Amino acid sequence: MTTEAQGTARVMRWAALAAAALLGLAGCGRKSSLLLERQAVGPIAEEPLVAQQIAWHLVPVMQTQEQEGVEVNVNYASPEYLRNFFSNRSLFGPFAGPSPYYPEHMVFYVKIANRSDRKIHINPAEFTLIDDRGNQYGAIGVDYVTAYAESRKPVSTTTRGVIEEARPGYFGLSLPVGKMFASKPQAEFARLKQSSLQHGYLYPSVIHDGLIAFWNPPESATRLRFLIANIKTDFDANDEPRTVLDFAFDFSASR
Repeated sequence: MTTEAQGTARVMRWAALAAAALLGLAGCGRKSSLLLERQAVGPIAEEPLVAQQIAWHLVPVMQTQEQEGVEVNVNYASPEYLRNFFSNRSLFGPFAGPSPYYPEHMVFYVKIANRSDRKIHINPAEFTLIDDRGNQYGAIGVDYVTAYAESRKPVSTTTRGVIEEARPGYFGLSLPVGKMFASKPQAEFARLKQSSLQHGYLYPSVIHDGLIAFWNPPESATRLRFLIANIKTDFDANDEPRTVLDFAFDFSASR
């Protein structure tokens, strides 16, 4: 073998080793730092019981309240509800498909109608779920759900996708590094973004709806309170709210 051929072979071996290392990185260390946070504010002894796979039954399934011209409708989004919702092509078009949420999530459909003559401001990040075991849950946004979905995917899925996208390069295979480290499935991500309840101002006659998710309470929980909290209205000249509305929805929970 000539010196030039030996050099080329040596470079290709190093390229193959680098490719193997990158594939290992693609399948390892997939647990996002978001998932290392405590999943509930409450007794630390309760933490291992939170976010388990539980099929809940909540009663009543749907509730409506109204204050000062602001009407709030809350509907527990069961797994069956989510399957029907996300498979609806009239809503999601080509992105319609399976629910992006998991059995570890408790999801609600929320509709807020501003029937007053003033603008209101909502922030779903301030909405809260409370159980009868002393736990309080903050809403988990798109980033948390996406991180959890990534953590649930088998390593082989990632490595297979990377290999399939590999292209011939000067020194062998050229790997799509960007794909490896930013591999959110487009349709799943689109379903989450399009369906999530958004924050911001709602002006008179505007109706806004969407989904909001929390980690599952422990299976021994029997009562839940969903707080649609801190809806601001009656803004002064400095755009400071003079009125803040809270809506409390109580549910009986069973498996």
